[in-house]
Amino acid sequence: MKTKAENCIRAFANLEQIDDCKKQIDAVENNLNLMASALDLVGNNVRLKILYLLNQHTNLCVCDMSDILAMKAPAISQHLRKMKDRGIINGIKKGTLIHYYLTAEFADLFKDIFKRIEKGEVLKSIAI
Repeated sequence: MKTKAENCIRAFANLEQIDDCKKQIDAVENNLNLMASALDLVGNNVRLKILYLLNQHTNLCVCDMSDILAMKAPAISQHLRKMKDRGIINGIKKGTLIHYYLTAEFADLFKDIFKRIEKGEVLKSIAI
């Protein structure tokens, strides 16, 4: 049975490079899946806005975000729950309110993305 590399139309395949790349992908497969899952979750416009706000302010509650985003509190809560369940955000209860914040891991991950957004350096080539 021929491998895909053997079926390729190019004259020579760098089989060593292909094998190395396969090993690299295999070594990080679980992490790639986790990252894809997280990015899929935050790829929603509202959730990205929430994350941006939480990156800037660590003391926002559902009602604050509801006012800022002009959305109903239950809708905001649903978005927050999804991100909290995945460990992207967390909350601190203060009386009857919960103030949300980005977890350290995700704050670090999204820091550069939010800087680019603020500077207008978003990927303009994919702009709608």
